[in-house]
Amino acid sequence: MTFDLDRLFTGPEDPATAGGYRDHPKRVGFFTDTSICIGCKACEVACKEWNAVPEDGLIFTGMSYDNTAGLSADTWRHVAFIEQPRRLGHQEAWLSPADVPEQTAAAARTRDPASLGMPAPASPGAPPGEARDMDFRWLMASDVCKHCTHAACLDVCPTGSLFRTEFGTVVVQEDICNGCGYCVPACPFGVIGKREDDGRAYKCTLCYDRLGVGQEPACAKSCPTDSIQFGELDELRDRAARRLDQLRDAGMASARLYGHDPGDGVGGSGAFFLLLDEPEVYGLPPDPVVTTRDLPSMWKHVGLAAVTLLAGIVMVTLGGGR
Repeated sequence: MTFDLDRLFTGPEDPATAGGYRDHPKRVGFFTDTSICIGCKACEVACKEWNAVPEDGLIFTGMSYDNTAGLSADTWRHVAFIEQPRRLGHQEAWLSPADVPEQTAAAARTRDPASLGMPAPASPGAPPGEARDMDFRWLMASDVCKHCTHAACLDVCPTGSLFRTEFGTVVVQEDICNGCGYCVPACPFGVIGKREDDGRAYKCTLCYDRLGVGQEPACAKSCPTDSIQFGELDELRDRAARRLDQLRDAGMASARLYGHDPGDGVGGSGAFFLLLDEPEVYGLPPDPVVTTRDLPSMWKHVGLAAVTLLAGIVMVTLGGGR
C-alpha cells in the first residue's frame, strides 16, 4: 500500500498536475443545480445504459419516489426526493410589487415565484387544495461521486485500481481491483460500493471513455433541464456563483453552494452542487475531510515508536550480556 503523503495538503489545486500529468486538458467536472431538478431520473437511466451498470431500484423503499435509496456499486447517479412541510422562496413571505414601491418592474419579476417555476401564493377565495396553495416542497437532487481534489480512495488503494486521469477525475479500473474494500470507508461521502457478485469496487468514472473523444458524460447529456451541467471547472464555479446570486435575489435565502470551495476539507470537489437547504438534508456531510489527512503524523508516530522499541531491545540485550 502506497501513500503520497506530500500530496495530501501541499499539492497544487489542479489534481492532474499533482498526479504527474504535464500537458493535460483543463480540469472538468459537474455543477448540479438542484433548484431546477425535476426528479425525472433520466441521468440514472443514461448512466446505467452507457456504463452497463446492473439494474437496481426495482423494489419499494418507502422513501417517497426514491427507488434507488443511495449511491452504490450499482447506482452511480442517485436522484433523491426529499419532502418538506414548508414552501419555496416568497411563498413563505410573499411581497408583491405594490408592497415594495421602490422595486423596479424588472426586480419585481425576478422576485416572482413563477420565474423559478414555483407555485404562486394562494389567492383569496381559491379552492382548498388548489396546486397554487401547496404547503410543502420537494427537494430533488442528483448525487454522484465528487471526484475530490484530495481523494482518500486514491491514497488507500493498494493495486492502483483507482487512478487520477488527465482531466482531474478519479476512475476505478475494475479489472485490477482485488476487492480489498479499503476505498469504501475511505470515501467521506460514502460513494464507493462493492458488488456482491464479484466483490470489486465501482463508482462514477465521469464517463472517462466519452471525455477522451470530446463528448460530455451521459448523465449531463440526458438531463432535460440542464440541472446537471458539465464543463471546465473554473467556468462552472463562476456560473454557479451567478446562479446563487439570482436565487437569493429571488428570495431563496437558504440556497447555498456545496463542494465548490477549493479551501474545503477535500480541496474542492470536481462535482459540486447548488442546494436549497442544509447539506445534511440531502444526506451530505456538512464538513467533509480527507479521511487520510492524519496519515503523515500517524506514520511519524509509528516510526518514533519503532525506533524507541528497537532502542529498548538493544539496551536490554546489551545489559543482559554483562
